[in-house]
Amino acid sequence: MRIKRINDGLTVFAVSGTYVVMLGFNLEEADCEGLLGFSIHRTDHTENEAYYLSGNKAFEKTDPGLIAGSMLSTRDHPIQSFQWADYSAKPGHLYTYSITALKGTPFKLEAFANTMVHIITECPESGDNDIYFNRGTAASQAYIRRYGDVPPEQVRNNKAFEWLSRGLNEALDDYIKSCIPGRHALRIAAYEFNYGEFLDLIKQVSDSGVDIKVIYDARKDEPKIVNEAAVANAGLDNICVKRTRPKSYISHNKFIVKLLDGNPVSVWTGGTNFSKGGIFGHSNVAHVVQEEEVAKVFLDYWNELWNDPESTQLKNKVEEISKIPAGKPDKGATVIFSPRKNLDALQWYANLATNAEDGLFMTFAFGMNDVFKEVYKNSKSPIRFALLDKEIRGMVAGPQRDAELLKMKKLRQMPENVFAVGEFIKTNNIDGWVRERLTNLNGHVRYIHNKFMLLDPLSEDPIIIDGSANFSEASILRNDENMVISRGNTRIADIFMGEFMRLYSHNAFREFINKNPQGIKPKALRTDDWWRGYFGDNHRSTRRKFFARL
Repeated sequence: MRIKRINDGLTVFAVSGTYVVMLGFNLEEADCEGLLGFSIHRTDHTENEAYYLSGNKAFEKTDPGLIAGSMLSTRDHPIQSFQWADYSAKPGHLYTYSITALKGTPFKLEAFANTMVHIITECPESGDNDIYFNRGTAASQAYIRRYGDVPPEQVRNNKAFEWLSRGLNEALDDYIKSCIPGRHALRIAAYEFNYGEFLDLIKQVSDSGVDIKVIYDARKDEPKIVNEAAVANAGLDNICVKRTRPKSYISHNKFIVKLLDGNPVSVWTGGTNFSKGGIFGHSNVAHVVQEEEVAKVFLDYWNELWNDPESTQLKNKVEEISKIPAGKPDKGATVIFSPRKNLDALQWYANLATNAEDGLFMTFAFGMNDVFKEVYKNSKSPIRFALLDKEIRGMVAGPQRDAELLKMKKLRQMPENVFAVGEFIKTNNIDGWVRERLTNLNGHVRYIHNKFMLLDPLSEDPIIIDGSANFSEASILRNDENMVISRGNTRIADIFMGEFMRLYSHNAFREFINKNPQGIKPKALRTDDWWRGYFGDNHRSTRRKFFARL
């Protein structure tokens, strides 16, 4: 949901996802003289609560001196930014946000302008597209405040895992449990198929009479060995087929087609592996498309995979099943499968990104492909965000690695580009912050496992691309992959956009302080003309206009 209001000269643009409400502010430059920031008061009409949102920064002269990690009310220590987000929102709630521009002094803050917006957050399961993001930020102050410096498996009653899942695991269980014996069937294609509790549920539902068949990756030692052991332990060998050909590639899908009375009715897809690390560890999303035509195409693809075909045979079928659109895709949902005969699909993604007019937001789990380095160099979009698990793909030290780092450095120096790389706080020696911990559920990809692209997401005609593929040559030419392209659905765009900014903000700050570990005091609010940096011909000004929709 989106709403824009202007009062007292203060513009507020609010966008609600499921667990995130983004807020963009604007005042005319002439009205900003003496501006000390914005307070944000939230009323939750669903739970009958009202209070000021909190931040981590304080004015030096009015700092209450609380212990590290404490939060401070924006009533007394306002937000010094023209864009903020509420990451504590809950799905399906009615909220009122009251934003006040404050002037005066830190000792006596005075209201200059106030604007209120009323907004309802989305429910993950409403509409024809259900979207579930896990927490994906295990290394966080929120985790430490709740559970201390303790691994999730040591927290009682699985409460840490419940918090990390953020509804994704529960939705996956419900998707399976909702099947009625004799009526429903499930067709699963999996890369990592080894989360014991999930496999036990598959066994239970299969034994009840639901027709379930599974194709899982068994081409390389990883995840082959773990998959085979988990399947055997759960007693699922009789309903599973191993994907083995060709051995040098991977079967990277993570989808489930649900059939009712023999007809495909929905598909669970996205980038979440059916593993403990996939569900509870690094950042992931699951996307349930409840459209029969989309489910049918996925079933056609699954049927081809069931026979464990060789690459050439599969590529021919894939290009029959999922054709690349000419130019922009049609409104609604389009599906692209891999492997394919050439890189036309990758170039199609790149062309869409290059021609984005209003905003480009992408995630990269294994470094940025050269095709997209060119996109971030040449895109028409005035604002281009990228979120990476690592700055570059894994490489040994040497000239080639140095060259890749230099390419990324040059891209990051462009004012249109705003990048963040996965990180966590590794020390207690930073003012106002405490050391964090990772779950250690993931090895190769510790932070950002998502694979999605947002094109003009706050426009009325957004394009969202998400699925299992990593926007790479291997994902197009070699691997079994799927991507869903959604055009014109602002609800999907709002959910993805909020989650992208949540993950970006979380990791960008941590990357910054880890690069600058000495002398950082992130709590210090300014009493000078801090706001001047948000006006003029610069990137902060572009961001202010983008998030306030000016």
